[in-house]
Amino acid sequence: MDRKPHRNGRGLFLGAVLGAVVGYFAGRAVGNPAMGIVLGLLAGAAVLYRVNPGSRKPGPRKKDCRRPGAGK
Repeated sequence: MDRKPHRNGRGLFLGAVLGAVVGYFAGRAVGNPAMGIVLGLLAGAAVLYRVNPGSRKPGPRKKDCRRPGAGK
């Protein structure tokens, strides 16, 4: 049984964007925002590339048992 590694493009994109934003502010505090953006982009993308944010297909809907007549 082969296990599929948790890697995806959505995590890569999200990590790049979040890493760039955080890196900008960290680099700005140090004195070089451009280098902070680049390093934050790389670090964030590398970390979130391994995270699986969930499937793209919505699962089957569950019946709502709190409301009478729901799910019929």
